[in-house]
Amino acid sequence: MIRKTVSSTCLAAALLLSALPAAMAEEGVQLPPIADKVTRTECSACHMAYPAVLLPKRSWHAIMSDLSNHFGEDASLDAKTEQHIRAYLEANAADTGGRLPAISRGLSPSDTPLRISELPIIRSIHEEVGSRWRKRVGSMGKCNACHRGAERGRFEEG
Repeated sequence: MIRKTVSSTCLAAALLLSALPAAMAEEGVQLPPIADKVTRTECSACHMAYPAVLLPKRSWHAIMSDLSNHFGEDASLDAKTEQHIRAYLEANAADTGGRLPAISRGLSPSDTPLRISELPIIRSIHEEVGSRWRKRVGSMGKCNACHRGAERGRFEEG
């Protein structure tokens, strides 16, 4: 009798755990939004302030090192503001503080993506919507066009 109860409990736990990925996909992903006011203000002046955890430290360093040619635009800042934003982004990057979130899956330690859309997991997630989002949005960099809560770090299916 005890053996049967344990087996039933294990089966129920296994079924519950197997349903978690589907439930998470429906609910979306919550990432820490940009909490620093200077970073949020400066970055969102031209585009959505992307959560720092979306890229590794080396990527933020590379992006902040060439603001005069920021994806074809001059996003230069004074030295104090640039250093402040760089420090915030690097301190909250995907690979700092001992964390390596799922967003980094498939990314080689030698890769330095300069665009969030270059991340293997982002490409994989968005390939299913393919040309639908391209027609509607125009660019994968406009997360908030489909994910209404993106600036708050909330990425639901949109």
